[in-house]
Amino acid sequence: MFRTSVIIIGGGQAGLAMSHCLTRRGVDHVVLERGRVGERWRSERWDSLRLLTPNWMTRLPGRAYDGPDPDGFMSMAEVVRFLEDYAASGACPVETGVSVRSVTRRGYGRYRVETSHGAWEAPAVVVATGMCGVPLIPPASAALPDDIDQLTPTAYRNPSMVRDGGVLVVGASASGLQLAEELARAGRRVTLSVGRHIRLPRRYLGRDILWWFDRMGTLTQPAQAVPNLERARRQPSMQLVGRPDHGSLDLGTLMDAGVRLTGRAGAVTGGRMAFADDLPEAMAAADARMVRLLDGIDAFAGTSGARPRPLTAPATPSRLDLRAEGIGTVIWATGFRRDYSWLHVPVLDAAGEIIHDGGVTPAPGLVVLGLRFLRHRSSNFIGGVGRDAEALADHLVRHLATVRRVVAA
Repeated sequence: MFRTSVIIIGGGQAGLAMSHCLTRRGVDHVVLERGRVGERWRSERWDSLRLLTPNWMTRLPGRAYDGPDPDGFMSMAEVVRFLEDYAASGACPVETGVSVRSVTRRGYGRYRVETSHGAWEAPAVVVATGMCGVPLIPPASAALPDDIDQLTPTAYRNPSMVRDGGVLVVGASASGLQLAEELARAGRRVTLSVGRHIRLPRRYLGRDILWWFDRMGTLTQPAQAVPNLERARRQPSMQLVGRPDHGSLDLGTLMDAGVRLTGRAGAVTGGRMAFADDLPEAMAAADARMVRLLDGIDAFAGTSGARPRPLTAPATPSRLDLRAEGIGTVIWATGFRRDYSWLHVPVLDAAGEIIHDGGVTPAPGLVVLGLRFLRHRSSNFIGGVGRDAEALADHLVRHLATVRRVVAA
């Protein structure tokens, strides 16, 4: 049995940020990581992927990007090196290759964490496993013909691994758009099923779009200031891509590259997939939202910029016979769900998500870090998780002091 004051589950940016904050506060702790530091950045990302946030936004407590290209976008290998260096410089007590099998509460101030390498006990636990848990695959996938391959963005690496034939990409947020474009540029016949999405230009008024959101305070908007927080947390990711040329990527770019668009994917029957007739509505809603956001930047900057042209939805099929269309692969870029099947503490809602208020769960000493809009809009960004870690580290210090008083009494 191993004992410490705080057990951090997850060795990505959230877990390392919390480790750094606890070290500065003199709190004994351990970081348990199932693989290597930054494992998801290593093994669950495609080869050409770069961060969607510019390098100057890559900042964690006590460390920020200081390289020669602040406006560039890190490759996955560069992200891993940044996290490895951060862990080493902060002497983070990371135990790698340790899978957490269960977390249980054994009375006030006592959590037991069973792992593949023995059990730990501590009065506090930090769940820092992040947003990208398990790919969320629609039930329709079960009805696809057996001879059609199915992939998710976590399994896709590059076009060479995709079987010959056409490809249907389901989902038009950042991941779906990038995979559809990469496959189309590689000469594949690509169909993209489009649902809700957020269209934005990469640059506006001579600056990265996120530079404007940072200056305007949009990224630090607190959760309490959002009228419908749950809806904000369910928003799709922005249609952005991190390229050396700082180019934009949207549905217009894909149509120009020969990608066929459809509405939202529906049921599969007899090898035929149905699609909703909602593409015009989805594209109009995305354009309207983009206009509102750019209007806000214009008001802040006191000037106006050149706007991306409005997009017109093409005619779309209501149903496709996948075999007849020569589609051999479906890529489900439909988001993620969190898997907390190992968390045996009564803090999960009916959907299996952790109930929390700014990361503080109903179970004393159990906190969560790295989720979307945890305490502010950029909580799940590398550049935003540190702010949350600082606040939750202070909360844990207070909790540990309370535990000591209770035990002493």
